[in-house]
Amino acid sequence: MAVSMDAMGLQKSRSRSDTPTLKSVCDETGAVSAEEVILFRALYANEESWMKITKTDEEWRELLTPAQYRVARKGGTEGAFSGDYYDLKDAGIYRCVCCGNALFSSETKFDSGTGWPSFWAPIRDDSVRYEDDYKLLVRRTEVRCMECDAHLGHVFDDGPAPTGRRYCLNSVALQFEAQD
Repeated sequence: MAVSMDAMGLQKSRSRSDTPTLKSVCDETGAVSAEEVILFRALYANEESWMKITKTDEEWRELLTPAQYRVARKGGTEGAFSGDYYDLKDAGIYRCVCCGNALFSSETKFDSGTGWPSFWAPIRDDSVRYEDDYKLLVRRTEVRCMECDAHLGHVFDDGPAPTGRRYCLNSVALQFEAQD
């Protein structure tokens, strides 16, 4: 199904402040089709504001369990070896629990021995973003969902080849989608 720019009510903006967010093109239920997301990303690939799905704190609390909210929205951490996915070996995609953004593939998952699901690369370079984190008084690199800004975990430079990176994530911030 082809979706035209006019059908979505989008026009390429000249000003960054005029760039619509993905939320602004959703229908009244908040739904947006895969075709609309693809078109939106193509039109606004160089803009930052398209990638943010924004909700109020109250809306996130209604959508998520208390544990999901504490970790994904407030930057908490689940206990080691307590999550559903640290030892999951099934083939599939790990999505953001808040917005469904595809984040990591089971093809890049490995057993780091830490008790958290670990990956050596995201599914796409633009599926996550990074932020300096000094909560433990040392610099760490926080990993966040590019689309809704959910806290996912941290990335470290002690992972396996080919990247040498270890994305150490919270199971509760993820939603697993099995593949055959």
